[in-house]
Amino acid sequence: MTKADPAVEAILDRVDDPQKRADCREVMAMMAKHTGKPARAFGSGMIGFGRVRYKYPTGTSGETFITGFAPRKNNLTLYALWYQAEDDPLLAQLGKHKRGKGCLYINKLEDVDRDVLDKIIQRSATELEGRFVTEFLED
Repeated sequence: MTKADPAVEAILDRVDDPQKRADCREVMAMMAKHTGKPARAFGSGMIGFGRVRYKYPTGTSGETFITGFAPRKNNLTLYALWYQAEDDPLLAQLGKHKRGKGCLYINKLEDVDRDVLDKIIQRSATELEGRFVTEFLED
């Protein structure tokens, strides 16, 4: 994997735990593989891949990444669950995790099945139905 941009490296440099930093790099590789896009910093703490514009039926619009994550103190927060149902079979096979609206929380990669996580990330990066994407933006 090529070295990420300086803003991404700054986010990773703030991760004190060497194992969590290695987990971040592994998640980055999965996301880069499935999006075909380089890692970019979004704000001061999120790492995203690709850029899209969206517009909700309510009229709310903005710009975000196709998929991404944030290294938090207690976990890795993956922004990859845009549409998965509560009974999603991949989530049932994943291993130890929590989920929120649009997020997947993993304490460490050794807690989950990496192949299943890779499939979830692939789906997140390629199936955009229901995500109200109006335009893909250049990196």
